[in-house]
Amino acid sequence: MSTENPSIGRPRAFDEQTVLDRATEVFWRHGYEGASMTALTTAMGINRPSLYATFGSKEQLFERAFAHYRETQLAKVRAALEQPTAYAAIEAFLRSSADGLTDTDHPLGCLSIQGGLACSPANARVSEVLAAGRAANEDAVAQRLSRAMREGDLPPDVDHRALARFAVALSEGLAVHAAAGTSREDLQASVTIAMRALAPRRP
Repeated sequence: MSTENPSIGRPRAFDEQTVLDRATEVFWRHGYEGASMTALTTAMGINRPSLYATFGSKEQLFERAFAHYRETQLAKVRAALEQPTAYAAIEAFLRSSADGLTDTDHPLGCLSIQGGLACSPANARVSEVLAAGRAANEDAVAQRLSRAMREGDLPPDVDHRALARFAVALSEGLAVHAAAGTSREDLQASVTIAMRALAPRRP
């Protein structure tokens, strides 16, 4: 009688990226603590042993899901910041945010806000991961504005870090409203007001 384990070397019966995308949507809709293992495994179409074997733990699964989400979002941020002027770059960043936050192809709002802005002490690591993701957005905007200052595209008395923080904070505020059901048109109207407030700072 053979003692060979038939499971050794057997290929996975699921596409890892596909199930990761499904997990991302569950975390996005319910937050880290609100996403139960049952909800995750049901959405992913796999059992708990497969989840643990592939991703390690719920926290590691979340970190993998958020890392993939961050790659996509940061690419969009950088694309918006390619505009030729600082003013146009900030406007493109905010308008792109408003569009993405209300895209019906995924849950409304933003995973970096809804994933776990507040977590229990046991899940503090999740809040740290999300905060690092938001900081990466702010840093990307700040780098673009720093370049604008070197090019003479922003007045020399502008605090480019504070301006970047303002833009990202507004984007995060839009995310909260989008998750609550505010329409894309209303979010874009808020962006228009914000850009009018920034207009006097244009060189």
